Amino acid sequence: MTTNRTVLLRPIISEKSYGLMEHGAYVFVVDPRASKAEIRDAVEEIFAVHVASVNTLNRKGKRKRSRRGSTFGQRPDTKRAIVRLVGEDRIEMFES
Repeated sequence: MTTNRTVLLRPIISEKSYGLMEHGAYVFVVDPRASKAEIRDAVEEIFAVHVASVNTLNRKGKRKRSRRGSTFGQRPDTKRAIVRLVGEDRIEMFES
């Protein structure tokens, strides 16, 4: 079992995530072993908001070529969570 502080790794700041914020949804990179219930509990405890739903998606890391072009590497796989909040709840960290 992971602690609430280690479940959420970092927020995702992009045009798409800013568009979702208008509808009360926030996007985070989360620990790949975290369940939806653990993610919900972590967001509610850290930001003092009420979570309506949590959607998760696993993203496979891109295959990248080295600088010389002869060998290949791979970026790490990540897990993202889209967290929708109840009513007019907001996470102030994103708003500023």
